[in-house]
Amino acid sequence: MEKDIGKINKNEQSDIIVRIDDFGGQRGLTIREFVTSDRYTGFTKSGVRISSEDFPKFKEMINSISDEDIEETEEEKANKDQKTLENEKETTEKTEQKEKEDLPDY
Repeated sequence: MEKDIGKINKNEQSDIIVRIDDFGGQRGLTIREFVTSDRYTGFTKSGVRISSEDFPKFKEMINSISDEDIEETEEEKANKDQKTLENEKETTEKTEQKEKEDLPDY
């Protein structure tokens, strides 16, 4: 028995699939990455399986997370934005240096 619960888009080629299934004769919850590309379409090895016996504890843990727990603070957002700017600057500098190195000597 397989029952898809839902999916979350990860990027252009990948989704996270949540499903209830039977594996090795045991029912459980599977959370896995599903890839759609020219080379391969199907589930990857990335994922986790929660047995039916462990599901109540897993559900309790997930339900204990509040929206406030998972949301980024303004400080975290600002730090992430600053790191992004620093990475972009570093990438630009490396590209410019590489372009200079590739110029012929006259």
